Amino acid sequence: MLLLVALHILAAAALFAIGARLPRRGVLGLALVVPAVALVWFAAQVPSVLDGAERSSSVTWIQDLGVGFSFRLDGFALLMALIVTGMGTLVLAYSTGYFDGDVPRARLVRFAGGFVGFAGAMLGLVLADDIWTLFIFWEATTITSFLLIGLDDEKAEARAAARQALLVTGAGGLALMGGLVILAQTAGTTSLMELGAADDTTTLVQVGLVLVLIGAITKSAQVPFHFWLPGAMAAPTPVSAYLHSATMVKAGVILVARLAPQFAEVPWWRPTIIAVGGATMLVGGVNALRQHDAKLLLAHGTVSQLGLLIVLFGVGYPEATAAGVAVLLAHALFKAALFLVVGIVDHATGTRDIRLLDGLRDQMPWVAGFAAVATASMVGLPPLLGFVAKEAALAGLEYEHTTTAYVALAAVVLGSVLTTAYSARLWFGLFGRSRQPVAEPATVHHGPGPALVVPVVVLTALTIAGGLFAGPLGHELSVASESLDAAAEAHLTLWAGFKLALYLSVGIVAAGAVVHLALQRSAREVPAARLSGEGAFVRTYDGLQVGARRLTGVVQSGSLPAYLAIIFTVVVAGLAASLVHGAEIGDGGTSWGTPLQAVVAVVSAGLAIAMVVTRRRFVAVLMLGAIGYGMAVLFLQLGAPDLALTQVLIETITLVVFLLVLRHLPEGYSDPPRWAPLGLRLGISIAVGLGVAAFAMAAGSARTDRPVAEEILAQAEPVAHGRNVVNVILVDVRGIDTLGEITVLAVAAAGVANLVRAARRDLDDEDTDPLGPPDAVGTGPERVTGVDTIGARSVIFDMVTRAVFPVVLVVSVYIALRGHNAPGGGFAGGLIAGIAFVMRFLAGGSPPLQRDRSLPTSAFIGIGLLLALGTGLAPMLFGGEFLDQELAYLHLPVIGEVELVSAALFDIGVYVLVLGVVLSVLTHLGAEASRRPRWARQEEVSR
Repeated sequence: MLLLVALHILAAAALFAIGARLPRRGVLGLALVVPAVALVWFAAQVPSVLDGAERSSSVTWIQDLGVGFSFRLDGFALLMALIVTGMGTLVLAYSTGYFDGDVPRARLVRFAGGFVGFAGAMLGLVLADDIWTLFIFWEATTITSFLLIGLDDEKAEARAAARQALLVTGAGGLALMGGLVILAQTAGTTSLMELGAADDTTTLVQVGLVLVLIGAITKSAQVPFHFWLPGAMAAPTPVSAYLHSATMVKAGVILVARLAPQFAEVPWWRPTIIAVGGATMLVGGVNALRQHDAKLLLAHGTVSQLGLLIVLFGVGYPEATAAGVAVLLAHALFKAALFLVVGIVDHATGTRDIRLLDGLRDQMPWVAGFAAVATASMVGLPPLLGFVAKEAALAGLEYEHTTTAYVALAAVVLGSVLTTAYSARLWFGLFGRSRQPVAEPATVHHGPGPALVVPVVVLTALTIAGGLFAGPLGHELSVASESLDAAAEAHLTLWAGFKLALYLSVGIVAAGAVVHLALQRSAREVPAARLSGEGAFVRTYDGLQVGARRLTGVVQSGSLPAYLAIIFTVVVAGLAASLVHGAEIGDGGTSWGTPLQAVVAVVSAGLAIAMVVTRRRFVAVLMLGAIGYGMAVLFLQLGAPDLALTQVLIETITLVVFLLVLRHLPEGYSDPPRWAPLGLRLGISIAVGLGVAAFAMAAGSARTDRPVAEEILAQAEPVAHGRNVVNVILVDVRGIDTLGEITVLAVAAAGVANLVRAARRDLDDEDTDPLGPPDAVGTGPERVTGVDTIGARSVIFDMVTRAVFPVVLVVSVYIALRGHNAPGGGFAGGLIAGIAFVMRFLAGGSPPLQRDRSLPTSAFIGIGLLLALGTGLAPMLFGGEFLDQELAYLHLPVIGEVELVSAALFDIGVYVLVLGVVLSVLTHLGAEASRRPRWARQEEVSR
């Protein structure tokens, strides 16, 4: 199962990476293969699951925290997996005919990659057997659906809808995470099926359940969060058919279905479920009657029927749970078919507005017939699966004979009346004759091709077969319902006799028809609600934006001294609070052992004082670099060559970056602000210095346990196969930390690149300003009177650099590969390689790097990150843990035996990423050096 989920994710990554190079049919073809393969595999598991077998698999990620990926294939998970993969296959087949040649290739690639990625995330969610697995894939569906909803990113409507869906479901995801953590901690397990072990009488568990329920109702668009789902209809029809009728919106339903049998007896659970689900049925149904866009009508209808599913699964009655499984399947079939039909109509006529359609059944009789079948199933007419499922739902609620069940039954009946009414509005609006003459009715420009029709045929055929063979289907669905509740045996039948459920069904259809006819004859619109969830969301969102801007205007005043004063004051306060709580200050440090250490310490202190009192930025940077080199000497004296090497390399790179930036800053510092007199600044500085020193000494003297370093020293070589303990810590013991750090580096490089590009655009705009330099303070010619010597060429330095450049690169590779057993490693090697390019930059000026636009800096960063991550994930495919290391010996002629450690691949990834980061900084900051404003360059020449 993990491989199937991973296959979707890898296919999505491949589509995003190489999709632009594939033919248009190849893009959708590659996407189609993945869910089709998964569908075949899950279909092959049906016989064994029906016989009672369950498959499970798990992969540990962080053992000490109990975090991993756990999957279980029981009856309900198999049903949902078949829906996810089957619908995915049909919708992608439909998409081959829906997206014509006018769709930009980039958008088609984003659709295919996002669709497959979402399918993989949804598959992982339905198979999840662990709260961490559930939450990871829950959030993955949120992100991928955001990309799909906003697929047409050139439209403000699509961007707003995607943002709204992301914020609502993302907020619900945060609530879900908190609730799941609480339940897991109190139950003593992370297994989703064992959370019921928690004591549901405690306040903490009650809070956890509320948070989980909030996450579920936001994802499944329940009142008051129902508004995001109709807004998401800005996505293309295939996205709507898949995400918002068959899969994503069922995530909350799935979670409620899993938890209800365990927590339904909590006193407030059933009333809350019925209130939320019942209100959602009514609100969704009424809103559907107001719509003229057929797709929006279906969207509000989906909201209503999601409320029905929440009620059936949430009340926790076995018969209702079994009926909920049947309704879930029926809804996926008829609602997806209707969405695809609306897409056919829109594709053929160019509109979905039912006011512009008249007599379309005469032009598209076959499509009208298929739509009639799907609509009848949604209404609940025999002999279709929708009728069988609705009968089971009515009978299941009536069976309990409790007040709660009768209230739920009344809500279902009222919601079903509205379902009948808006179903009639949909079909007659699309294919019937208009009661009022249409001035310019839409016409069919071209008939639908097989790719558009075949998926609809398959879905309607399944709907008919499900009703005709209700008995055998009920037997098979019992396996799914019993995996939720052992007593939930499904009893589906096409004819159950003259019982209350049949009378209610007849009354529902009759009442719904009356509502539809009454609305048609009155020709009046259903009034909109004055209060709506969407209005509350918009007001809240706008209020937060306004509040954030006002708060930012106060705290982000643009004054660097103010920022530093606030930061340092908070640091001092925090350290003082920690020291007050019983911390004892001991020696906490190491006394100087050699005169050289004392000399370095005194010189570094003197340089720090000089850096503070100097008035020139260039001198301050040199002093800062000298202090860094002094620290490297201290590291070397204390027996830490790895730290010393890294410190020297970092200081060298940092100096160059500072010099690149200084060319755009004034030569000297501006005068201090009036609100910060010398005494205040000195007081804050001294307080910070003393506070940090005291805290360091207290922390050093507070250790009472045996240092963990002793164990690492003892196990470095026998366990991690490395004699360099520092490198063993970086790539093995704390490998996840290192992975996080290089990810931060990659993000920082992207940030630098974006900031420089933004500044470059500003300069380009400034070059076109006929008024010349701006008059604002600090933006005149003096801004560029700082250091500007990097561009000067030195023939000797240039020749020497050309000679040693390849040598330094070879040395960098050597340092990177030897790091596991000697001072070095991927980080140090990458910095050395970066310094080789820095030398080229300094020797030849910026043009060599500027002109070479082919330098794949982003590719270096991406490849390095993927290589490091792949090294960690590879052991998990063979049952190991994340970042497990493997050792092998290779016998080579002449050289002899060579030890190969998988950690070397991790180090190579770090090497490539660090080199990419250095090159990115050089190419962007270096290129920016010659892009000063035209007026500034002219002023400099004149001087």
